[in-house]
Amino acid sequence: TDGRNQTVMFDTLEDWRDELERTKGNVKYKAVTTNEGYRVSEKLPLYFVVPICVSEENIMKYEGRGIPIWCWSCHNGAALLKMSAFPKEQDDITSQTQKAFLDGIYKTISKPPYELLKMDDLSSSLPSLQDIQTAHTRFKQLFLIDNSTDFWATDVKWFSLLESTNWLEIIRRVLKKAIEVAECLERQHTNVLLIEESATDLCCVISSLVQVMMDSYSRTKSGFQSLIQKEWVIGGHGFLDRCNHLHKSDKEEAPVFLLLLNCVWQLVQQYPPAFEFTETYLTVLSDSLYVPIFSTFFFNSQHQKDTNTSGESLKTQSSPFRFLTVWDWSVQFDPKAQAFLNNPLYAERPKPDKSQRKTARFKHQRQLSLPLTQTKSSTKRGFFREETDHLIKNILGKRIGKFINPSDELPNGFREFYDSWHSKPVDYHGLLLPRIDGPEIKVWAQRYLRWIPEAQLHGGGTIAAAAKILDLMEEVQSLQVKMDEERSQATSGDIHSVPMLRNSARLSSLFPFALLQRQSVKPALPTSTWKDLEDEDDLVKRDDEFVDLSGDV
Repeated sequence: TDGRNQTVMFDTLEDWRDELERTKGNVKYKAVTTNEGYRVSEKLPLYFVVPICVSEENIMKYEGRGIPIWCWSCHNGAALLKMSAFPKEQDDITSQTQKAFLDGIYKTISKPPYELLKMDDLSSSLPSLQDIQTAHTRFKQLFLIDNSTDFWATDVKWFSLLESTNWLEIIRRVLKKAIEVAECLERQHTNVLLIEESATDLCCVISSLVQVMMDSYSRTKSGFQSLIQKEWVIGGHGFLDRCNHLHKSDKEEAPVFLLLLNCVWQLVQQYPPAFEFTETYLTVLSDSLYVPIFSTFFFNSQHQKDTNTSGESLKTQSSPFRFLTVWDWSVQFDPKAQAFLNNPLYAERPKPDKSQRKTARFKHQRQLSLPLTQTKSSTKRGFFREETDHLIKNILGKRIGKFINPSDELPNGFREFYDSWHSKPVDYHGLLLPRIDGPEIKVWAQRYLRWIPEAQLHGGGTIAAAAKILDLMEEVQSLQVKMDEERSQATSGDIHSVPMLRNSARLSSLFPFALLQRQSVKPALPTSTWKDLEDEDDLVKRDDEFVDLSGDV
């Protein structure tokens, strides 16, 4: 774990065991050390998680191929897994042997009617990496504008040009796939196994999105960073090849990680209070992908990183070469600039009253709140009676019913799930489903339009609305301070300040990357140190502060 911001690095066995415990996945899954010393495969991480029934011999047989690797467990026990597929073109004997091997593996996680399994081959249900690369290349061309004349020439046919790139449609398809997986886990209580040739590209995108949508911890800053460490960095995504850092070959290049960030941005702009970080955070994270001083997004695998940072492959060096981690934001930004990465309007999970804490311990710490599937139970019933009834209802009412007659499942189950969720109030700490209909999928303007002056809305955009809300927050805060002064409450320790946004008319909609007037009265975005506070009363102890943007951000 990186102590500076509690980002879990997932480079130790203990990190994986802690994650299993956090998600209550340790009942059916185990962290293994089979690949220590990379004796199974250089593509696999040192430590990972598999079903308890999977043996070490099975893992080693095909260098980790054909083994379900655990990603995350839902509150109801259903798990999200990924698997590296066998090559499709094999001789008959090899194919039959591998098929028999897979049948045996599937039986460890598919035990109808108690354990159901859905397999999803992402290579056939999602666009290819080449399609993604082609679409993004076309999309980027829309923003490579040299002068005002070119801008207005393309503006008249903007929507047709945008649609022809197919980039937003790919984002829509990926989000739809993530909703389908969430529906299997949440509503059908079914394990989902994502399959891909290497399980390090689209598997990473879908597994990460599902966790962002279903696990509120992944919507905190440290939780999101831990998720990227787990699924992408340690998970073996080939950043070196996919980002083409060395400019060796364009064949392997594909903006897979950028695709994830684009999808997460859609959720952030649709449900701002659900995220502890801002779109500015996502923008600078996408920029950091191409900053070569960080090891985080530079290598193809954990093995490649370990080899190149330990000095083994660099015989001329007397000491190991040390890279920095991108998660130490102080390397790139001073504290004032870091304030733009935190969302001041984040709806923090309310802390339970002392009287409720005893009973809360028995409940799952990450229980989701899906309005259409949750059942209210009588407060007079005991815990064990309630849990037993719930188990019986799950087994008899859902699982055996589907086992006996699977054709009863509604063909429009996805649409019903999607529409029902969107008809209920949003729980910012529960399940989040993105809106994917019509024009809901938008262009990430802050990232792609920030260097085009003509695209800026002076005094407009979401920043103007945020400024009004922050003015109101400041007024409430000042009233609270006056009330506390009357009660003569003494303040102790450091006083944290909350910079406020004023004069929103002076700002651009692409703030903080663009300003209307450089010499304007110090515009600012509020910092969100609220997560560090022990209780809400501490909010009143802070003075106002302005972040000076006249210098470098």
